Amino acid sequence: AGRKQRAAARRKAFSLFVKAKEVPAASRCPGGGEGVRWRCCRQAFEELPGIHRHVALHHSGDVGRQAGLGVGPAEAAGSPAGSAARPSGHSCGSPEISWTLPDTSHISQEDLTSQVGDVLLYYCYCEVRDPEKLCAWQKALCQHLHLTGKVRVASEGINGTVGGSKVATSLYIKVMLSQPLFKNILCQEDFKSSAGGAHCFPDLRVGVFKEIVPMGIDPKIVSYKETGIHLSPQEFHREVEQYLSQATQGQSDTILLDCRNFYESKIGHFQGCLAPDIRKFSYFPSYVDENLELFKDKRVLMYCTGGIRCERGSAYLRSKAVCREVYQLKGGIHKYLEEFPDGFYRGKLFVFDDRYAICSNEDIISACRYCGVLWDQYKLCSSQHCRQLVLTCPSCCNKGLTACCPVCQEKELKVTSRASGQILKEECECTRRRPKVPIEHVSPRMLETGK
Repeated sequence: AGRKQRAAARRKAFSLFVKAKEVPAASRCPGGGEGVRWRCCRQAFEELPGIHRHVALHHSGDVGRQAGLGVGPAEAAGSPAGSAARPSGHSCGSPEISWTLPDTSHISQEDLTSQVGDVLLYYCYCEVRDPEKLCAWQKALCQHLHLTGKVRVASEGINGTVGGSKVATSLYIKVMLSQPLFKNILCQEDFKSSAGGAHCFPDLRVGVFKEIVPMGIDPKIVSYKETGIHLSPQEFHREVEQYLSQATQGQSDTILLDCRNFYESKIGHFQGCLAPDIRKFSYFPSYVDENLELFKDKRVLMYCTGGIRCERGSAYLRSKAVCREVYQLKGGIHKYLEEFPDGFYRGKLFVFDDRYAICSNEDIISACRYCGVLWDQYKLCSSQHCRQLVLTCPSCCNKGLTACCPVCQEKELKVTSRASGQILKEECECTRRRPKVPIEHVSPRMLETGK
């Protein structure tokens, strides 16, 4: 009861603080109520998140004093006024979620917003008792550093891929490592970096979800704490080398399992892998259930893009108690390619941003959807009702073959124009005909020969 009263007092104090600086409607910029809504410290703010962030950064003492509490008011500033307060921290006796944002006053706007930068990929599994609070801080941090991308927060941790300038991404890593919630859990090596920037994402999306990677299984039922054995890129490389050597001799008892979706493994994968023909990771548990006999008494080497899908995927596979051993590549393909750019992974690495793929070797292992020429650069299906990914080479594009299948191509010719926001997303014909969960008819001999 005392905690609720203090939270209510903080919310009221913050509300009073902001309203005291709100510009009267009569003095705002003309034109339908748009323009300046709040003024503070000689700055103008049009949106509520902007004034929230400003108060959190520069007036952390004011709100607390108005509330008569000896607590950090940035907590109130970070969440929308009127939202329900929740306990902070991630476990009993654990540190509070810090609201610290880096000082960028010494950094030029040009350096902070430069188009030449990086895309960071990371995750951290840990107990979070207040996901909403962590989400609010994370959003404020990304906006402060002009980062775009996607961040998922849940009671089981955080998963993010963000892009920005080199200065901004470097600061982001530094602040994340100093966050008490992640102390002694998250480290510098957990951040995978590739060339890119804020332009690789259309916007910033930060939200609270049940899972930080959507497998569709309650984290309380299958926990990341039951994961497989982690192998470093060097250890994984040796295991794959041994597996391929034994497979050619017909002696392998190992399955090299790709945990990604079919369109990811289509343009790049490890030699000799088993790549499930599934469209979403949430289909992976059903895939395992339908193919349990395949994994019986096998050693399984699992891998994915950055390692996160293997955390829950290996835990689910282990929960079935059919495999002899389950291993996973720590840091995923991202980290492996840093050590072995010309190793056993061939082709492109699919990424979930506007780049679609990043390259470490010159191999092209996929083909154009229409003519069959070697091609691995994805584009969105041109049919507005579909928007699936399609591999279509420049020659076929010039012929107008820009949809993912003939049915979509025909629909695209009929759909000439529609009002923005009125397009209904339909399931593509080629997607509808694809089995949701494929049953593998893989003979031992096929696995042994690495096919």
